[in-house]
Amino acid sequence: MNKNDNTVNVCPFCHINDNQIIYQDDLVMSIRDGYPLSVGHTLIIPKRHIASLFDATDEEQMALLQALRTLKIELTQQYAPDGYNIGINDGLAAGQTVLHLHIHLIPRYTGDCTDPRGGVRWIFPEKAVYWL
Repeated sequence: MNKNDNTVNVCPFCHINDNQIIYQDDLVMSIRDGYPLSVGHTLIIPKRHIASLFDATDEEQMALLQALRTLKIELTQQYAPDGYNIGINDGLAAGQTVLHLHIHLIPRYTGDCTDPRGGVRWIFPEKAVYWL
């Protein structure tokens, strides 16, 4: 990180308190989402300040996937969800509000919504129901 870069200075993911970190290795860290969609909603974040998955090195991408796998196992043991949504908002047009790459690992529970079919397709509600 370049501490002279104002983006890094104001980035909330570049200034996480150690007591918030639930997992980390040399390249990534993980915290619970501050505005969780479900119990256990977790964020996986590269330590290096980058905005996009496409800016991540091969090593960072592998570390992100390893963390995703590890945290899924921990969430399954702790909360026993029935499924998961995994998402990245990459770019302003995709809804990214914190311009530091992060992966959402969202545990899903049977009955947490009326009809979960379509999953992430609900970002465009008029296109979500495609199975009729």
